[in-house]
Amino acid sequence: MKKAIYGSALLALMVAGVVHAQTGFGWNDGDFIVTSSNTASNELLVYNTHGTLIEQVKTGGAGGVTGNAGGIAQNHDLLAVVNFGSDNVSVFQKSGDRVPLQLEKTVPSITNPVSVAFGRNHLYILTATRIESHLIDRHGVSANPDGEAPLLIADGSAAQVGVLNGQLIITEKSNTIETVDLNNQGAVSGSSKLVANIPANVNAPFGLATRGNDAYVTIAHANEISLVRNDSVLTVTGSGTQMAPCWVTLDGPFLFSANSPSQSVSRYAVYGQKIIQDAAVVATFSGNPTDITYRDSLAAVVDANGSVSHVSIFDVDGDGNFNLKSSVTINNAATNGIAIVRSDDGFNY
Repeated sequence: MKKAIYGSALLALMVAGVVHAQTGFGWNDGDFIVTSSNTASNELLVYNTHGTLIEQVKTGGAGGVTGNAGGIAQNHDLLAVVNFGSDNVSVFQKSGDRVPLQLEKTVPSITNPVSVAFGRNHLYILTATRIESHLIDRHGVSANPDGEAPLLIADGSAAQVGVLNGQLIITEKSNTIETVDLNNQGAVSGSSKLVANIPANVNAPFGLATRGNDAYVTIAHANEISLVRNDSVLTVTGSGTQMAPCWVTLDGPFLFSANSPSQSVSRYAVYGQKIIQDAAVVATFSGNPTDITYRDSLAAVVDANGSVSHVSIFDVDGDGNFNLKSSVTINNAATNGIAIVRSDDGFNY
C-alpha cells in the first residue's frame, strides 16, 4: 500500500499550482482537506489548509462517479470514499500527523456506490439502485450489510444520502426525494417511501444536508431549495439570481449552496421552517462546483473546468463570509467529493 508520497515528481503530476496561500497560521490549520481523483485507479488526495499536498494514497478501487454529492464522508477517525467503478467503498482511518489517513479496508457494495454517510454506528452506502447499511464496531466497518432496500426509481440517477433521526433521506435526480427507516440498532429497515408535498414543478433533486429531523434538499433544475421534515416538504425557497443550486452544506445558522452553472456559492440563513437567502454570492469559481463542505470555520469547494479541477479552501467568519485561504489546481477534471478532517477528531462510534 502506497501511503504518503513526497517530492517534485508527485507535485508535477497532480498539482499544477498552489495559489493565494496565506502565510499566517490559524487555530484550525491542523485540519485536513480531502478529495479523490475519481480515476480508474482511484486515489485519495489529502491537503493541509494552505493547499499543500501531504498525502496521496490509492483507494484500492476504481472511480468514475458523476452527478453526485457525498462521495466522501468523514466521522471522527473514519473516512469513506466511493469507488463507483469497482463496486466498493474504501474506509480510511486517521493514524497520525505524518501519514494522516491510512487505508483500513475496502467494503463491497451491492452495486456501484455514489454517496456515503455515517451515523447510528453505521456506514450507509447509496448505490445506483439501492441503499444499504454496514455496522461499525470495534473491528471497524462490517463488509456485510445488515440492512438494504431498493430505491423507488432505481434508474441510476441516485445522487446523495443523508442521515436523519431514525431515517435516511435519499435523492434521485429522476424527480424523487425518499426516506427509509432505520431500526433501533441503526440498520436499514423496511422499504423506501416517497416524501409528501413534493412541489409540482420538481425538477432534479440533487444535493442535501441534514440536521436532526431536518433535511435541506436542492431542486437544481427548478432553482429551489426545500426543507423536508417528517416525510414531508414544508418550505421551498428560490435561489434568486443564482442558477441550479446543486450541492449544499450546513453548520450553525448557515446553509451554503454550490451553484454549478453560476459557478458560485450562495449563503442562506436557516431556522425553524425558514430558508432565507442572506447573500446571493459569497464566492465565485472559474469552473463548475461539484461538491462543498463546511465545518470548523472552514469551507472547501471542488470545481471542474476543462481538463482540470480546483480545490478552494476558505476561512469562514462568524457572519458566514468566505475569505480565500488557498486554491489548488489538479490536472484531472474528474476529481470528486470533498471533506474536512479536524485535527482533534478522536475515535468514537
